[in-house]
Amino acid sequence: MIKSLSIIFPVYNEESRLKSSFNHIKNFLEKEKKLKVQIIFVDDGSNDNSYNLINKFIKNLKVKNRVKFKIIKSKSNLGKGAALKFGIRKAKYEWVLTTDIDMSVPLFQVSQWMKKKLINKKYLVYFGTRSHKKSIVKRNFFRKILGDIGSFLIEVILNIKIKDTQCGFKLYKKKQAKFAFQKLKSYGWVHDIELILILKSKNILIKELPVRWVHKDNSKVNILLDPIKMFIGILIIRFRHY
Repeated sequence: MIKSLSIIFPVYNEESRLKSSFNHIKNFLEKEKKLKVQIIFVDDGSNDNSYNLINKFIKNLKVKNRVKFKIIKSKSNLGKGAALKFGIRKAKYEWVLTTDIDMSVPLFQVSQWMKKKLINKKYLVYFGTRSHKKSIVKRNFFRKILGDIGSFLIEVILNIKIKDTQCGFKLYKKKQAKFAFQKLKSYGWVHDIELILILKSKNILIKELPVRWVHKDNSKVNILLDPIKMFIGILIIRFRHY
């Protein structure tokens, strides 16, 4: 059972969808009153109004007296992996959730995992996976094909059996999260892949769990350039860890 949770949101030029995300966060905090929560926003060098909107949200939130908030501002855009690394350093609670600010996976997914007793003492790290047979996923066909190709390359080149490395919804025990992110050197899209190898090096098991995932518009993913960047990143990680 999870009694306390640090939630880390990496943010980069997200002002267009922060309002709906704030409503989701507020709803989660109002319904999960028994859960001690710390929320960490990491602004990864945004050049829009994201940082000011986050500050305003925190200031006006009525539940802020029982919820700890932290906002970190990076001077430049370093990448999602770097943003999460900064956030993990400030995590205080027993469990740490890293997730995307677009809420493609709702925060209540953690509540569902607990309700179904999917969190147990055997595993210290849980990855949400869109490939799980019980997952409910809404995404277009082309993005699914790209994901399948990426998973195939990751398995062949790095011998990683995790079905979905790129789903942003990941839950760690605090000690394991701080260990893995301290060792992390990849800050782009492939940071998730390197985290798996870092955890594997210490025989830390990862359990994949089902999620409800919906594709959100205005994604930062470039379907032409990012697969190339990921392939190059996979090769760099291959030489770094083998």
